[in-house]
Amino acid sequence: MSERPRYDVAVVGGGLGGVAAALAASRLGASVVLVERGEWLGGQLTSQGVPPDEHPWIEGPHVARSYAGLRTAIREHYRRAYPLTARARRDPHLNPGLGLVSALCHEPRVAALVVEELLGPFLAAGRLSILRGHEVTDAAVDGDRCVGLTATSRAGRRHEVTATTYVDATETGDLLPLLGVEHVVGAESRDQTGELHAPATADPRDQQALSWCFAVSYHPGEAHTIERPPAYDRWRAATDPRWPGPRLGWKDVDPVTLRPRHRPMFLHDPAGEDHPGAKDWWHYRRILAASQLRAEPGVPAARDITLVNWPMTDYWDRPVLGVPPDERARAEQEARELARSFLYWLQTEAPRHDGDTGYPELRPRGDVLGTDDGLAREAYVRESLRIRAVTTVTEGDIGCEMRGPAGARKFADSVGIGWYRIDLHPSTGGRSYVDIDCHPFQIPLGALLPVRVRNLVAGAKNIGTTHISNGAYRLHPVEWSVGEAAGALGAVCARTGTEPHRVREHGFEDYQRVLAGTLGVPLAWPEEISSPTIRGASCTST
Repeated sequence: MSERPRYDVAVVGGGLGGVAAALAASRLGASVVLVERGEWLGGQLTSQGVPPDEHPWIEGPHVARSYAGLRTAIREHYRRAYPLTARARRDPHLNPGLGLVSALCHEPRVAALVVEELLGPFLAAGRLSILRGHEVTDAAVDGDRCVGLTATSRAGRRHEVTATTYVDATETGDLLPLLGVEHVVGAESRDQTGELHAPATADPRDQQALSWCFAVSYHPGEAHTIERPPAYDRWRAATDPRWPGPRLGWKDVDPVTLRPRHRPMFLHDPAGEDHPGAKDWWHYRRILAASQLRAEPGVPAARDITLVNWPMTDYWDRPVLGVPPDERARAEQEARELARSFLYWLQTEAPRHDGDTGYPELRPRGDVLGTDDGLAREAYVRESLRIRAVTTVTEGDIGCEMRGPAGARKFADSVGIGWYRIDLHPSTGGRSYVDIDCHPFQIPLGALLPVRVRNLVAGAKNIGTTHISNGAYRLHPVEWSVGEAAGALGAVCARTGTEPHRVREHGFEDYQRVLAGTLGVPLAWPEEISSPTIRGASCTST
């Protein structure tokens, strides 16, 4: 067994929350260890292959300085390394893919490189250590405190890690059961939360669909059809009462109205003029737009690349949280099978824009995802085990229909801000979409603190939200802000010799000054955005 190094902050999980936590703690002078089971850092932005979903004010001052720095660094990578057209290079808001879902649709591979650049100075200085390819396999607990973790590599090497503060920034709250932390899984009932859109009955197996994303490019005149997946016949025949057609098809459900809709992959000839605003699936999450790249001698012509995270790849047959490992593994494997079956359907049977069937021109692009088969390195899991927290944010705190013209609840212990619609995908419990509006909100520190365990901080999607409110708190900039607040809290605890709960109770003003001053984290929305009346929001009445 190796020596037991002691760190100020141990961050478990290298997703966006974990990266932000490690950066914040390192910048504030703490010694940090980051434990990540994979090789890539960045979570949903990289390993899971999901371009950022962000709020309408993301290009302004209403975003954490460090998250703005991440976005700037991604754009600068393209300016430095890609043969951009003069127009694209000059664009201060360069969107590499011209995708519709975000002002910054980009390749996951690029984000992984940029994350490494951001962490590099702290690794070089010896302030940050990273244990890649390690999972926490055991934890030591003394009463209400964690006193050590065992991180085990794929080769079986064990590292004993101790720290003053531990941050659970795993994608699904993996530390919580290991430490015996009180937590919630799945959907709470309406009686438990008082939420308008909560189900009548609590169900821990009622969880959002997960997706296994993949990337493809379009190559006219070429054929890149994959081998027919063994599970293809199953998914080709699959139907669901919530769905207006086969699971593999162009018919799906509008998330807001729940009415059937038909949206194809291409509205226009994909080999013709670019249509960056086209309301089709190809442009929805396009991560590289060939129209923004100039031709260079000796370099093959650029091709559009799109990221497939579409309703057809949503897997809702089995839950993955709070279930035995073999059931989780089966669910993830079936999600992969669904994704590959959809890719094969696209290449062979999908109704085309020109009246024919099948797009053999689609080439799987594992190179932009760090894989051999075109699929992302990990499944995109939309929710997590959630701590029973000092403060639990509910729909009643942020939802437009429940809050009306009052706007979102104001939290005195705010550690960041965010906005995203309450967006829940069809669930393993048989529910369809829950997609409703909410007000721009704050992130309360109490939502990061477990009710009992004193030196653990939630640093990702595992904070004190409900199944419903998680739908607004789960996306990229909010997860980053949660992680940044957790890492900063760990650094403050190390410097002052205290613990997270005590900081909230007795030293919160100093901690907020670190967040707002040193790190540049906005803690409240300006009135013109937070006020429904001023911003002209549609949700101004109950």
